[in-house]
Amino acid sequence: MIKVNPYLNFNGTTEAAFIFYQSVFGGEFLTLQRFKETPFAGQMSDSEQEMIMHISLAIAKDTILMATDALESQGQTLVTGNNVSLAITPESLEEGREYFAKLSEGGQVTMPLEKMFWGAYFGMVIDQFGILWMVDFSEEQAE
Repeated sequence: MIKVNPYLNFNGTTEAAFIFYQSVFGGEFLTLQRFKETPFAGQMSDSEQEMIMHISLAIAKDTILMATDALESQGQTLVTGNNVSLAITPESLEEGREYFAKLSEGGQVTMPLEKMFWGAYFGMVIDQFGILWMVDFSEEQAE
């Protein structure tokens, strides 16, 4: 079975975002590479060289969250908003509530975590970095 690893693009806030995500999920950064460590660093401003080229954080047994800072000077255009959604399937409702609460800090709840008509607990939040998270827990999953 394949693994799906979400990859996020930020406009200069990758490092702050990943420190936040590490506080939510725990774990250690698997990779943290700055643009200054790349062969093309000399083509960038000093501030761009300090930005994140690639970062990865294991957030579950089989899921790695990865990201980069999108640099306009390198022809990258970032569109924030609904371009990325990440779905979390916790092992328990308590764990789901904990993630939801932490992700909501400084963000905006767009749908409270509640029992839905299809039988699962579901909620959506846009975190403080503009990323849409969905928490979806079904008691059938826990069995």
